[in-house]
Amino acid sequence: MIPALIQLIIWLLVVGILYWIAVYVVDNFVPEPPRRIVKVVLLVIIALAVVLMLLNLIGVDTGMPRLVPQ
Repeated sequence: MIPALIQLIIWLLVVGILYWIAVYVVDNFVPEPPRRIVKVVLLVIIALAVVLMLLNLIGVDTGMPRLVPQ
């Protein structure tokens, strides 16, 4: 269980860094009207990915690769 939690923390850090980079790019290169929409879409995708990772951690088959092989 400990290796799965460590791997989950690493995945969350990677997802967070990718989200931060995406928001930085959107803030600097996308004009204002679609900027909010792009940010909301990014946030929804990230939230779904995190929920799937957490479900995967507790053993629900989500179709994503397992955090720790069985």
